[in-house]
Amino acid sequence: KMRFTSTLYPLLTALSAVSVYCQEQRPMADQNLGPAMPPTQDSPSASAPSDGNTVILSDVLGNDRSINIFAGFTRDFATISQRFEDSSLNTTILAPVNSAIMRLPRKPWEDPEDYDRLGPNAYEGVPGEERAQKNLRRFVEAHVVPASPWKEGEKVKTLAGGEVWWESKDGVKVVQPGNIEVGSVASKVYNGEVWILKSVRNYA
Repeated sequence: KMRFTSTLYPLLTALSAVSVYCQEQRPMADQNLGPAMPPTQDSPSASAPSDGNTVILSDVLGNDRSINIFAGFTRDFATISQRFEDSSLNTTILAPVNSAIMRLPRKPWEDPEDYDRLGPNAYEGVPGEERAQKNLRRFVEAHVVPASPWKEGEKVKTLAGGEVWWESKDGVKVVQPGNIEVGSVASKVYNGEVWILKSVRNYA
């Protein structure tokens, strides 16, 4: 059996409470997101904090309940957390709402190719945990754009390597490819912005 012991377990299993805050939440036949992720191999973030008068991405990412699943995922990876804490690295975070992540046909750490190659036990045991952790990291990095301000039409590669851009349609920001609507810009801080996405696309 998988022995996922990440702190994401209580976060994911408590989603029934979180969903109260998600206006877009749709009923699901099965809201069990399965086991939480294994602990990351990365060490805890050690980057120096910015000065007390500067608000940065790490200060605000966890403030909006509607994206706390994605915010929790980012904390599993020290290099990503360190980026959000670094006032010299500008970033646009494309954070999907909780309900969009819950509607995914598979968990963010699952890859159909893994099941094709390895069968239903693809994420069992230590190798499976490592495989799942790698997939989750790719999912998170696919939603981190190393640019801010990010100009309309400017094509930028995510940390996962996929190319993205955004355009305005009837006054609404839409991330491409995939026509992913930006519900709001939750935060604008010294080293970037947090954009809340209404749906999910893997930009890897």
